[in-house]
Amino acid sequence: MTERTTLRPAVDWVELTATDTDWDAAAPSLLTTMFSQQVLIRAFEHCVLQLAAEGLVHGPAHSSVGQEGGAVGSVLALRSTDTVNGSHRGHHQFLAKALGHVAPGGIDPTVPFDAEVRALALRTLREICGLDRGFAHGRGGSMHLQWKEAGAIGTNAIVGGGVPLAAGSAFAHQRAGTDAVAVTYFGDGAVNIGSTLETFNLAAAWSLPICFFIENNQYAVSTAVAEATAEPRLSGRGPGFGIRSWRVDGMDPLAVHLATLEAVAHMRAGGGPTVIEADLYRYYHQNGALPGSAFRYRSKEEEQQWRARDPIDRTAGHLIRRGILHPAQVDEAYARADALLAEIAAEITEPVAGGKPGTRRIRPAEWPDPAFADVGVRGDLSEFDGAYVADRDTFTGGVGQVKFINAVAGVMARRMAEDDSIVILGEDVHRLNGGTNGATRGLAEAHPDRVLGTPISENAFVGLGGGMALDGRLKPVVELMYADFMWVAADQLFNQIGKARHMFGGAGSVPFVLRSKVAMGTGYGSQHSMDPAGVFATQPGWRIVAPSTPYDYVGLMNSALRCADPVVVLEHVDLYGSTGEGPLDDLDYHLPVGKAALRRTGDDLTIITYLAMTRYVLDALDTLDGVAADVIDLRWLDRASLDWDTVGESIRRTNRVLIAEQGARGTSYGGWLADEIQRRYFDWLDEPVHRVTGGEASPSISRVLERAAIAQSAEVVTAVKNLLGS
Repeated sequence: MTERTTLRPAVDWVELTATDTDWDAAAPSLLTTMFSQQVLIRAFEHCVLQLAAEGLVHGPAHSSVGQEGGAVGSVLALRSTDTVNGSHRGHHQFLAKALGHVAPGGIDPTVPFDAEVRALALRTLREICGLDRGFAHGRGGSMHLQWKEAGAIGTNAIVGGGVPLAAGSAFAHQRAGTDAVAVTYFGDGAVNIGSTLETFNLAAAWSLPICFFIENNQYAVSTAVAEATAEPRLSGRGPGFGIRSWRVDGMDPLAVHLATLEAVAHMRAGGGPTVIEADLYRYYHQNGALPGSAFRYRSKEEEQQWRARDPIDRTAGHLIRRGILHPAQVDEAYARADALLAEIAAEITEPVAGGKPGTRRIRPAEWPDPAFADVGVRGDLSEFDGAYVADRDTFTGGVGQVKFINAVAGVMARRMAEDDSIVILGEDVHRLNGGTNGATRGLAEAHPDRVLGTPISENAFVGLGGGMALDGRLKPVVELMYADFMWVAADQLFNQIGKARHMFGGAGSVPFVLRSKVAMGTGYGSQHSMDPAGVFATQPGWRIVAPSTPYDYVGLMNSALRCADPVVVLEHVDLYGSTGEGPLDDLDYHLPVGKAALRRTGDDLTIITYLAMTRYVLDALDTLDGVAADVIDLRWLDRASLDWDTVGESIRRTNRVLIAEQGARGTSYGGWLADEIQRRYFDWLDEPVHRVTGGEASPSISRVLERAAIAQSAEVVTAVKNLLGS
C-alpha cells in the first residue's frame, strides 16, 4: 500500500501578534518616536498629494498613507549602518531610515522638530518635486530616493528591480565582516516575479543577511492578491527557499517592530536571510489622492474597515492609555507636523503673479540648470590619474606569442592577487578548470571565497553584482556565459546598473565589470550567438571594450577594473584559442580609455572594425592586390569613449568608409556609428558609409545556415571591391 509522509518546511514560519502586554512593556521613548515618525511621514505624504493636485509634482505621487506602521516599525529595529531599499512607493521607508539617521536618539512629539529633521523633510520634498537641491538634483524624483550616508541605498521604479541590488548590499556587509544587514521592501505584486524569487534562492544558498520585507497592501494597482496567487499568505514563499519567515499585522507598528527585531537578530547571528510579510493597506489609489473605491476595484466599506485600524491611531491610543501622552499633546503633534510641511512647501513655492488666489508655482531658482541634463551619465575618468598606461608603442616589457585565453585568465589572476576587493560571479566559473572556456582557470583554487559559482539566475546574480558595485567596497566581475543571456538580465543591466549613476545625481560610482562572450560560428544557434555591442551602445552609462589581441585584452581588462563606470568586456570565441602578441610578464599596464588601434594604413579607404572581425578584415585585405586601407580596430565602442581623433584623421584622408562587423543587421553596432560618421564627416565623404554585417536572422545551428548569417573575410572582400569599383 502507498505510504504518505507529510513534509514540513525546514525553517520556522510564524505569525506574530503584539498584545497589550507587549505595548505595556515597550519603552516610552520607542513609542513616542514611533508615533512622531508616523505623524511626520503622513503629513509629508499629504503635502506631496496636495502639491501633486496643484500640478507641482511632475510625474506620479505614489503615497504611502496607511502604510506608515510597516516602515517605521521595521526601521526602528535597524542602525544607520544597515541598508534599505524599496519600490516606487517608498517615501515612508526612505523617510523612516533617514529620520533614524538624523535623530538616532528618537523624536519627542511634544517639542518642535529640530533643524536636521526639517532639513531632511525639505531636501526630500525638493527631490520629489524635481528640484536642484534634492538628493539627486531632482533626477530621481518620487521613485528614486537615495541617501547613502543614512543607509537608504535607493528606491526603485521597476517592480522587484531593487531586490537583487539589496542582496548585493547584504553580500558587501557580509564580506566586510560586519554584522550589518540589508532590508529590501517590495509589495504583493513583486513577490511573484522572477528577479525576486531568484534572489530569494541565491540569498538563501549563500546565507546572506537580507530581510525580504513584503508590504502586502492587498492590491497591485487594482488587482487583488487573491486574483494573482493561490496562496495569498505571501510569507509562505520564504520556507520554500529555506528562509525563516514571519507574518504580522502591518497596521500594528509594534508587532512589526517585534518581528523585525527577531529577524534582525537571526541575520546578525549569521542565520541567513529572512522574510517578513506585513499585511497593511494603502488608503489611496496607486497614484494620487483618490481612494481605490473611486475606481470601483475596492468598496467603501472595505476602506472604512482598514481605516478603523489606523497604525497612528493605534500608537496614539496606547500612548494615551499608558499616560505617556495626553490627548491634547497628540493633537499638537499632528498640528506641528502639518505646520512644518506647510512651511517647507512655502519655501519652494511662490504665488502665481496675476493668478487666481491661492495658486502657486515652484520658485524659478529651485529648478536645476537644463545644462545639467546629461552630466554624470558616466564619470570623468579621474580614477585614471596616475595610472600606468602603455599602448603597444610605449610598452617596455617582454612581448611574445601568448594564447588569448591565457591572457584572459592571467590578467585576472594578477589583479585578484593584488586587490582583494575583486569578486567574480557567474555560472560554473568555479568549476570545469576555469568555466566553460578556461577564462577563470586557477582562480577558484587561489581565491575560493571570491570566485563564486551562481545558480542559473541571471537577474539575481547580475543585480547582486550591481548592488556590490553601488556599495563601493567591492569590485564585481560578472560573467554571462553567452551574450544572449543579457536579455534575461536586461532590467538589471540597463534599468539599474547602467542608469544608476545618472539617476541618483551623477556623483556616485558604479565599478561593475561584465564579461560576456560572442559565440558566432560555434553551432550554438539563435539563442547563444549574438554580438551585443550594438545594444549596449544604445544604453546610457555603459562603457564597452572589445579586445582583439592578447596584448589588448590585458590592458583593456586592467582599465575596465580601474574604471568607476560599468564596463562590458566582449570576448569572441574565435579568439580564445588563437595566439597573438601579448605580454610575457608585465600584466599591470592599462590601455588608455578612448584610444583605437591602427592595425594597417593606406589611403584607399577607412575600414572600421572590432573584436574578431579585425582578423577577418586583415585576412581579406591580404587577398586584395593593390588595395591599401586604414584598418581601425576601435577597442572602445561606447559613444563617450570612441576614438574620434583617429577615425576623423583617417576619413579626412581616405574619403571612404567601410564598417565591418559580424553581428546581425537589426542589432548592428555599425548602424549608429554610420549615422554619427555621416553627420560628423559629411563634407569629407565621397559616398555614403558602407557596411558589412551579418544577416537579418539570428545564426542557425546548421553549419551552412550559420555561415550564411554572419560576416567574415569573404563579405569584406566583396564590400571592398564594390566600394572601390574594382
